[in-house]
Amino acid sequence: MPHGEDLLREHGLRVTKPRLAVLDILTEGGHLDVEEIAQRARVRLDSVSTQAIYDVLGALSRAGLARRLEPAGSSARYEARVGDNHHHIVCRGCGEIADVDCAVGERPCLTPSTSHGFQLDEAEVTFWGLCPACQKRHDDEA
Repeated sequence: MPHGEDLLREHGLRVTKPRLAVLDILTEGGHLDVEEIAQRARVRLDSVSTQAIYDVLGALSRAGLARRLEPAGSSARYEARVGDNHHHIVCRGCGEIADVDCAVGERPCLTPSTSHGFQLDEAEVTFWGLCPACQKRHDDEA
C-alpha cells in the first residue's frame, strides 16, 4: 500500500502535515466525526483548527481518499474505505457504525424500478438495527 505522501501526490494533492495526519487517522479505521478526527490530529500536530480539519476532509473526499457518510440524525462521519461500494449498518441505540459488504457483489448492487434516464454506478444503503451491546441492555431492561 502506498505511503501517505505518495497517495496524496497520486491524487493531485499537496502534501501537508494536516493532510498526512488526517489520512493516517482515517486509515486506522472506524467511522469518525470531525471532532474525533480533530482531537486525534491535535495529539499529532499540537495545533490545528477544526476548520482546517473540515478543509482537509473536503479535499480528501473530493480526491477519493476519504468517504463521507451521513446517517440520519447523526453528524457526518468519515472513513478511508473507498471505491468498493460497501454499505453501513447503524445502531439505533448508540450510533455505532459497521461496514457491510455489497449486498449483491457488483456495482451498483441494487436496481431501482426506474432509473429516470440516469446511468447508475452506485447504491448507498444504510441498514438500521441494534448492536449486540444495545440488544443486551434492551434485554436486561425488559
